[in-house]
Amino acid sequence: MFTKRPDTKRPDGIKPARVQEKEEIMKSKKQLARFAGVLYLIVGISGGFAQGFRQSLFVPDDAAATASNIAESAMLFRVGFVADLVNITVFLLLAFALYQLLKPVNQQIAATFVIFNAVAVAIMGADLINHFAALLVASEPEYAAAFGTKSSEALVLLFAELHAQGYLIAGIFFGLWLFPLGYLVYRSGYFPRVLGIMLMVGCFGYLTDAFVASLFPSVGASVGLIFRLVAGIAETSFLLWLLIMGAKVPAQDDIKTAS
Repeated sequence: MFTKRPDTKRPDGIKPARVQEKEEIMKSKKQLARFAGVLYLIVGISGGFAQGFRQSLFVPDDAAATASNIAESAMLFRVGFVADLVNITVFLLLAFALYQLLKPVNQQIAATFVIFNAVAVAIMGADLINHFAALLVASEPEYAAAFGTKSSEALVLLFAELHAQGYLIAGIFFGLWLFPLGYLVYRSGYFPRVLGIMLMVGCFGYLTDAFVASLFPSVGASVGLIFRLVAGIAETSFLLWLLIMGAKVPAQDDIKTAS
C-alpha cells in the first residue's frame, strides 16, 4: 500500500507556512554563504597584496637595500598598510558571518574559531606598528640625521624583520581557526565534506610553516612555502565554493526560526 505524499501547495496555490519557512531558511543561508565568500575574497586580495608587496621590498641581511626600496616606494608602502587594515577588519567580519552560518551545527565550536580569528587579528593589528615604523625611518630624513645613515638603515631592516616575525606568530592562529571551521564545514552538510577535510589539513600547513620558520630560519622560507600552499589551496577552494555555490540546507535539518 502506497502512502500519498503530502502536497506542497494548498488548493489555492499558496505554499504551506512550513514549506515557505524552509525555503526562506535555505535562501538566507545561501545568501549568507555568498556574502562570506565575498568577504573571504576581499581578505585574500587585500592581504595578498600587502604581504606580497612588502616581501618584494625586503632584502634579508641587506639593510641599505631594504631601506632604499621602502623609501623609493613609500606611497605604495602606505597603500600596503591600508590594505592590511582592510584585511584584518574584513577578516574579523568574515568570522562573524561564518559563525552565523555554522552556529546551528555547534555554537561552542563556532565560537572557538571566532576567538582564534580575533587573536590573529589583534596580533596583526599590533604588528602593523612595525610596518609603519619601517616606513617612517626609511622615508623621513630626520631619522637618518638623528641616528646616522647606517643606523637608520639598520632600524628599517629591524622593523621589517620584526613585522615578518609578528606575521609568523599570527599565522599560528590563522591555522588554529581553520581546524574548528573545517570540522563544522565537514559536519554541517552545507558543503562537500572534502572541503572540511582540506581546511583541517590546512590548519597544520600554517602551524608547520610557523614552527619550521622559527626553528630553521635558513630553510624556513622555501620549506614554509610548501606548507602555506597546502593551506592556500584549502582556503581558495572553500572561498570559491562559498562564492559560486553558497550553502545548501540538508533536508533533515530542523526548521529554525530567527531569534
